[in-house]
Amino acid sequence: MKTAIRNGSLFNHLPMLFDDFLNRDLFNSGDTSFSDTNTTVPAVNIKETADRYEVEVAAPGMSKEDFKIELDGTMLTISSEKTNNYQDREDERFYRREFSYQSFQRSFNLKRDVVDSDKIEARYDKGVLQLLIPKKEEAKQKPRRLIQIS
Repeated sequence: MKTAIRNGSLFNHLPMLFDDFLNRDLFNSGDTSFSDTNTTVPAVNIKETADRYEVEVAAPGMSKEDFKIELDGTMLTISSEKTNNYQDREDERFYRREFSYQSFQRSFNLKRDVVDSDKIEARYDKGVLQLLIPKKEEAKQKPRRLIQIS
């Protein structure tokens, strides 16, 4: 039987246990929607159909003007930068005001011989940015057919 504690000493492993416990974000452990800079990275769904790829980006509370979608060669980049600027009024005094700032960038490498990059479409509806990336005719899956033996 193998145990996690060797040589009968629990104390040799305590510093490692405390380091792991103290260095984790307890509320978001295992959550991959945060980057190293603590900015939110929206979740993405990528679906393949016979005719196209569909990319869905969860981005509630934004508008279509907040997004920038660029294609550079085969690299498709979806980004957004949104700041909320509040105007100060003379009759107000802030004791604390935290600025709201959101930005993200997601990049995807498209296969040149598979997708028809000239016909990519994008739309934003109800908090989801959707990109429709059609396949080239020669890359579309052909229906199954029976081959006769002669």
